[in-house]
Amino acid sequence: MASYIGRRKFLATLGGAAVSWPLAAHAQQAAMPVVGVLNSASAAEWVQPMAGFHAGLREMGFIEGRNVAIEYRWAEGQLDRMPAMTADLIGRKVAVILAGGYVSRVRATIAATQTIPIVFTTQTDPVAAGLVASLNKPGGNVTGVTGLGVELVPKVLEVLHEMVPKTAKFAVLLNPNNPILMRDTVRGAQTVAGRLGLEIIFLNAATQNEIDSAFAAAAAQGAAGLLANDAYFESHRDQIAALGLRYKLPTTTGGTRQSVAAGVLMSYGASPAEFYRQAGVYVGRILKGERPADLPVVQPTKFDLIINLKTAKAIGLTIPESILLRADEVIE
Repeated sequence: MASYIGRRKFLATLGGAAVSWPLAAHAQQAAMPVVGVLNSASAAEWVQPMAGFHAGLREMGFIEGRNVAIEYRWAEGQLDRMPAMTADLIGRKVAVILAGGYVSRVRATIAATQTIPIVFTTQTDPVAAGLVASLNKPGGNVTGVTGLGVELVPKVLEVLHEMVPKTAKFAVLLNPNNPILMRDTVRGAQTVAGRLGLEIIFLNAATQNEIDSAFAAAAAQGAAGLLANDAYFESHRDQIAALGLRYKLPTTTGGTRQSVAAGVLMSYGASPAEFYRQAGVYVGRILKGERPADLPVVQPTKFDLIINLKTAKAIGLTIPESILLRADEVIE
């Protein structure tokens, strides 16, 4: 009889444990922090930056699916979707939001919550754009990484001019859906134009057809080169590379190797992978308890000049030796 009672107690204990194990596992899963990734681009366009982001998280000891969960929200260029996506992530009470893409949308995300920490990524001046109070002391629940893409506009145009020194007319493609970056790009282009005596043709393009028309207009007006400084144009790098070849127009979309590998002539800027690695590090530091207000906005310290020699030959352009010697990478 005693043996029977002992077996019943053992089975009861085992049954209770069987019930408690799933509950314990569920509690551990629920305790896993969730990071919200919000971007105006698409996942396919952001493969390289996201690889950098995950590398930064790993540096801080976080691996997706193991000790951190990530909720991705990609607007795929449809900006009207972003308010609902932002509200969804806030409603899920994610631990941190990584916000990238158009500055206006990043600013709207910041305005939507004063409690959830936000790490932004931007190519413009975050202070002038109203994202933070200052670079060293961002304040509130916000910090981030700036790629200084706008500040590099004069430098990129200088290099283009150095490639084709006998002409002084250049086209700059602008995206009216990104008005803050558009404004800052115009200012940067006008700065270098005044210093070097260049004539700048500003052309708006917010659709694929308008990109086609802008290239045709740039060629018809005698532009010697074209700068397309916007994430939207980066997402259409194949189209822009093909148009540059068709019109034999030296073209750059800014600072990504992917564009040059696709056939765009040149890029100059911070590596997107490194850019987002730094964002991943900040997200990890916040998950460990640091406050965004105490994390200064990160600025890149290294910029890569990458040139596609095959494209140069295809458009009949000889790259000066002085530029090739400065290049960090030459794609042949």
